[in-house]
Amino acid sequence: MQASMMNSQLMISSILNHAEKNFPTTEMVSVTVDNPRHRQNYKTFAARCRQLANVLDSLGANFGDRIGTLAWNDYRHMELYYGVSCSGMVCHTINPKLFPEQVAYIINHAQDRFLFADLLVMPLIEALKDHLTGVEAVIVLTDKANMPNSSLPNVLCYEELLSAQSDDFQWPEFDENTASGMCYTSGTTGNPKGVVYSHRSTLLHALAGALPDVTGASNMVTSLPVVPMFHVNAWGAPYAALMVGTKLVLPGPKMADGETLHSLMVAEEVTFSSGVPTIWLALLDYLEANNKTIPSLERVSVGGAACPRIIVERFREQHNAIVVQGWGMTETSPLGTIFSLKKGMENLSTSEITDLQCMQGRGVFGIEMCIVDENNEELPWDGVAFGALKVRGPWVAKGYYGLSEEPGAEDCPVDEKGWFQTGDVATINSDGYLQITDRTKDVIKSGGEWISSIEIENAAVNHVDIAEAAVIGRTHPKWTERPLLIVVLKEGKSLTTADVLDYLKDKLHKMAMPDDVVFVDELPHTATGKLNKLGLRKTFADYQFPGVG
Repeated sequence: MQASMMNSQLMISSILNHAEKNFPTTEMVSVTVDNPRHRQNYKTFAARCRQLANVLDSLGANFGDRIGTLAWNDYRHMELYYGVSCSGMVCHTINPKLFPEQVAYIINHAQDRFLFADLLVMPLIEALKDHLTGVEAVIVLTDKANMPNSSLPNVLCYEELLSAQSDDFQWPEFDENTASGMCYTSGTTGNPKGVVYSHRSTLLHALAGALPDVTGASNMVTSLPVVPMFHVNAWGAPYAALMVGTKLVLPGPKMADGETLHSLMVAEEVTFSSGVPTIWLALLDYLEANNKTIPSLERVSVGGAACPRIIVERFREQHNAIVVQGWGMTETSPLGTIFSLKKGMENLSTSEITDLQCMQGRGVFGIEMCIVDENNEELPWDGVAFGALKVRGPWVAKGYYGLSEEPGAEDCPVDEKGWFQTGDVATINSDGYLQITDRTKDVIKSGGEWISSIEIENAAVNHVDIAEAAVIGRTHPKWTERPLLIVVLKEGKSLTTADVLDYLKDKLHKMAMPDDVVFVDELPHTATGKLNKLGLRKTFADYQFPGVG
């Protein structure tokens, strides 16, 4: 028996149409290279997206073409998100912070025909011009007055192209499983791999992300996404915001500038913001050093890496803001889990709630998850057992662009039962809260016991004089491996190995205590800000623990 419901396709264009009709006056505020505080409403935004669709048509772009973007969080990048995807093309966001050879590989592998680039990214594209043989034109995201001199062939001005086009355009309808967006992973080994999102997966992901127990998005909220739009769709913010009428404040190239972030948050009365731990630690330090606060801020979303307890405590105590930690991956669009309390937890102590905030949250509808042992046997949700984390759902990748999607194939991340193998090691407690204990490749096996590097790192960075910490396993003749703690101190601070170990002794169990502490000026990171432990292992390849010869 068939249902009598309409079978409307789930299209990104429906989000844009909804926003224009229902929230025409909602603001989108941006910082750009050519304008420190640009403003437009959703009605104007939608019209410009239609102009962009006509621009793409005039350039000869076709259905299914990959359109590359190298841009920051601003209104023009938002226009590309919608104008490209709603036209039936693929919005391919590229991280400009990657190594140049990786950027070239990604553009060529995706077969991008056109690149839309921010002014600040043009030197990178100039340096790669001999390697981008398939790119037909580069469109600079600025106006005529700010166009750079360029040796590249066929360099065009975004605003000039838009001004020449009508805003009369009818969005096409097509199958909801059509590709809408593309993002490449930024792993530390091998070439980046392309994840291709569909209209259906993107819209369902946005619906889940806007739920009260997730981000609580609504037209009563003002959101400032610090998480970059060039990576994994800015955690879905560009779609969820328009879906519910949220005012967007976009920091452009100033995403890591404490003064700009504070100014934007105060002036625009930002209530919600999302970003990685390093951004929040830097902002908190700026606010404290300058005796500033953000009175409007209510919730801060943290992801991309484990959130240190000190971030939770400082936002609560200094700014009366709640930290909401989540977990996800490029391959999960990225929403997998996020923190929220369950009924009955209202009377927990502040310390107990903080303990939960320092976990990676609980699953949202649309994501199934399980943990398995070495024999692929499912483990209980008891907060004790830990194993390899697997997930599945309508916004989880089943394969990578241009690689095999057959379960069991070398490059396929999905097993025979349809579970995506995340590469994380985790526990899940009886209330469904996820705790990532390590990456499979980073977990330390010492004397037959598994040790979490993340647990040690989080304990270390809670020290007031430690800016950043990383833990890797190094060879030990008795224990096979032991943890080595590598520390970056805050400017002007001084600690010894003994000081750090004494601080940690009542915070870690005996086997997790590092055997040594090494102090360095900086730690290597991937282009998305994650610790590059492969780089650390190479740097400390010949390291020997004291007293071990």
